[in-house]
Amino acid sequence: MTADDLRSLIASGLKCHHIEVDGDGRHWSAVIVSAEFAGLRPIQRHQRVYATLGARMHTDEVHALSMKTFTPDEWAALPH
Repeated sequence: MTADDLRSLIASGLKCHHIEVDGDGRHWSAVIVSAEFAGLRPIQRHQRVYATLGARMHTDEVHALSMKTFTPDEWAALPH
């Protein structure tokens, strides 16, 4: 799995305004910005992303994924 593969998988199941993915092929970190996160607690946001990855989270395709999740408004308020 490549960073582009993982980015595409997330984007195919979650309408994202911004996605950054970095990792070594098994251990990944991601910054994901989606309006679909509005009103959700952090754990619910992560569960939403895990749902887009389905069985891949239970195999070595995506061994570990750490995430920072934001709504577009939260993302816009951060210094970039």
